[in-house]
Amino acid sequence: MVSTRTQNAKRHANGRAGKTQNLAVKPIRLSEVTGVAEKRIPTGIGELDRVLGGGIVPGSVVLVAGEPGIGKSTLLTQLALRVANSIWHMANSKRGETKPSAIRHTPSAVLYVCGEENPGQIKLRVGRLEASLKFKVQSAKLFLLPEVDVDAVVSTIEKEKPGLVIVDSIQTMMTGDLTSSAGSVGQVSESTRRLISVAKALEVPVFLVGHVTKEGAIAGPKILEHMVDVVLELSGDMQHEFRLLRTTKNRFGTTDEVGVFVMEEVGLEEVLNPSDRFLEDRQDKVSGSAVVCVLEGTRPMLVEIQALVVPSQLAIPRRVASGVDLRRVQILVAVLTKRCGLRLGDADVYVNVAGGLTIREPASDFGIAMAIASSNRNRALPTKTAFIGEVGLLGEVRKVGRLNQRLAEAKAQGFSRVVSASEYRSLAAAVRALL
Repeated sequence: MVSTRTQNAKRHANGRAGKTQNLAVKPIRLSEVTGVAEKRIPTGIGELDRVLGGGIVPGSVVLVAGEPGIGKSTLLTQLALRVANSIWHMANSKRGETKPSAIRHTPSAVLYVCGEENPGQIKLRVGRLEASLKFKVQSAKLFLLPEVDVDAVVSTIEKEKPGLVIVDSIQTMMTGDLTSSAGSVGQVSESTRRLISVAKALEVPVFLVGHVTKEGAIAGPKILEHMVDVVLELSGDMQHEFRLLRTTKNRFGTTDEVGVFVMEEVGLEEVLNPSDRFLEDRQDKVSGSAVVCVLEGTRPMLVEIQALVVPSQLAIPRRVASGVDLRRVQILVAVLTKRCGLRLGDADVYVNVAGGLTIREPASDFGIAMAIASSNRNRALPTKTAFIGEVGLLGEVRKVGRLNQRLAEAKAQGFSRVVSASEYRSLAAAVRALL
């Protein structure tokens, strides 16, 4: 005799099977899939195209995060104006690309969702940026939508079908289907999900502005970064002019590229030769100065490391670092003391990266150590000399990757000598020979 539980189980199983058959969809053969990566939309901003992998992919969702006041809204306003001016359409027209598949993604209009500012504030920013543009702002098809209801935003996108949507910011978006306040985990996740759905359905690219926490992490649930296609982080020192745009996630390209900008009165301007800008104020024949070649993404850049070593008036000497990891500086000071015989135990050591750049690459170890040793001995390092190498706890100078690319950049900037692990195997030998 079959039990009632068994009969119910069979009944539920049959019901699920029936529903599954009704919901079944036909899979798509790989050869039938038409890609959209080749239909990228150039932004008109070379450094932004670099980090995106060649332009904006239709239907992609890009999250742009950074500190308050770092320039996120400025960058996206410049993007909106350039794309709204149909730069991509004009470029394709010149090449004779008039196929329906190309025109379909022509960004004839841009929708800027004002969640944090009112249209008047954005118009003031546009007026400030107009001086750097080569076209009349009035001719750009840029539409402003002061709205925080994500359902109203989605309806507007479905009705207007713009070529690009910018939401500033995702933390201000909310839906009436949830009772939580704007900025909560549920509201941010659900608002992002609805924007992603309409972006994929209409192949409309969407840029989302994201906040960061006081620790520098992207605010909101971690799933926010998993949901979007691209995550860009705009960073820099608020007291300096340089801004770096890094890619931490990119489903359509590499994450090794970095865009370099400088903040001017007329907005963010591209820096085509970062090494030249970082070294333009450097003084020769001064102790405590060393030039290192670091890689930001795949781009080599020469920067100046400045060090100052002075007698300490404290029981525990200071170790201060700006632009480099303080813990790394402490390790290098210990290596210089133990392996090179320098007396740094009763001295304050200050290290700074000139220009406000923050570097994390170990290839800068050699230059940092040589700058500290130069200041300690009050002797300048040889002119037109750059340093490349990682320093170990045993005082050895270790090789780093992409050395030829770094050497080519140093040569292009007029440096006749590049000191690396191939010339000195130990830090002590380099200190004895060069100081």
